Amino acid sequence: MTRVAVIQPDITLTLDWEGVIRDAALSETMRGEPVTDWFGRRWMDTVGGVGSLQVRRMVEDARASGVSAYLQVTQRFPSGLELPVEYTTVRLGGQAGLIAVGKNLQAVAELQSRLVAAQQAREQDYWKLREIETRSRLLFDASSEAVLVIAASTLRIVEANPAAIRELGLAPGWNFADEVAAKDRAAFRDVLLRAREQGRAPGVMMHLGAEATPWLLRASLMARNPGPVFLIQLTPATAHSQAEGQSPRGVPLRGDALLEEMPDGFVVIDPAGTVRRANRAFLDLAQAGSEASVVGEKLDRWLAQPGMDAGVLMQTVTQHGEVRLLPATLTGSLGTETEVEVSGAAIRPGGSPGARDGVRDVEADAPRMMGFIIRDIGRRMLASGEAAALRAALGALANDVGRVPLPAMVRSTAALVERACIERALRLAGNNRTAAADALGLSRQSLYAKLERYGLSEDREGSADGLA
Repeated sequence: MTRVAVIQPDITLTLDWEGVIRDAALSETMRGEPVTDWFGRRWMDTVGGVGSLQVRRMVEDARASGVSAYLQVTQRFPSGLELPVEYTTVRLGGQAGLIAVGKNLQAVAELQSRLVAAQQAREQDYWKLREIETRSRLLFDASSEAVLVIAASTLRIVEANPAAIRELGLAPGWNFADEVAAKDRAAFRDVLLRAREQGRAPGVMMHLGAEATPWLLRASLMARNPGPVFLIQLTPATAHSQAEGQSPRGVPLRGDALLEEMPDGFVVIDPAGTVRRANRAFLDLAQAGSEASVVGEKLDRWLAQPGMDAGVLMQTVTQHGEVRLLPATLTGSLGTETEVEVSGAAIRPGGSPGARDGVRDVEADAPRMMGFIIRDIGRRMLASGEAAALRAALGALANDVGRVPLPAMVRSTAALVERACIERALRLAGNNRTAAADALGLSRQSLYAKLERYGLSEDREGSADGLA
């Protein structure tokens, strides 16, 4: 047996020949509305606004032709509810009267209201976007800084502002990569890669054009149709150097050829500890491929050993203006550890170097830039007397294999190594127990207990108490 779906009207009105309501029925969705008050009233009196004219027309059309067109009216219920309803009226046989069938259009009206609101919001967003684009275009054209927009896929120039055309002689359609000096192209690729991954890349020195003029280049990635583009900002190297408190002769922070060829690592950081410049030797120690891969990173990414980290370096330079031959461990990006010595100084407001004769007022005279020379001392480090003694003691323990239980040998070995580490930490910290405890990751109480255990407290009592 086939089931036929029957769609029940939302409102069904039974009318006499004059359009007076004799009966009414509501669908399940509208059962709560009392409609008995409609009985005996004219249909046109139960609708609002111009609906009475629509009702009169439907009644007349149904009497004349048997059925009326679909018309929308505002139906008022006895409870006070008003709903938009679409009616059609049909004539019954003979003089039996008329029947009006209505459909609730509230859901449609709500959908239309949402559509209108969405269209209005879209128009507002459109005009806001046009305003933003207008402002951006004005800034782009009026900027004294050279600005280029290059396609991310081809690196061809899409747009160039007047400053870029005037200073660099570049025009839309040219391949910007061809303007970068051959020695800087690997670094330029690293800049674009970082911009793709992080959205923007910090400034890196590049040489552009036939004369290889130095420029500070910054890159940002932007979404745009038909494809993403890079926003390239270019600042003359000399102007950037003077703005950062560098040499008035226009030598950029990257340094001249001699600094770049130095066998020792050289790195410049700002007051936040962010790397601003680095030479090739530092890149080798940090196991980095190019300067662009380290610029913008924190120095403590490579110098993070407690007691000898980048924070200690910065604090020392801030207080005393310099640091000399501080031993530290530099950990490369691939995990290789290198024993190094660090020396450095600071440039303060006005271009003056740090003080060398006492503590300065940190708040009033905070350094603007800090430069460090990092020397690999691993190759020239000779075995000290302590290291030789430690190796001899460990060799003696190895001879006890088979005669002494393994747990006892492990405890003895751990004690020897622990004592050697404590002595080295105290020596590096100048017998300052607090600094030694921080370097070892111990509390002062734990360090005092271990000094008592190994009989080291008597030897260092006077100096340690004076410095701790």
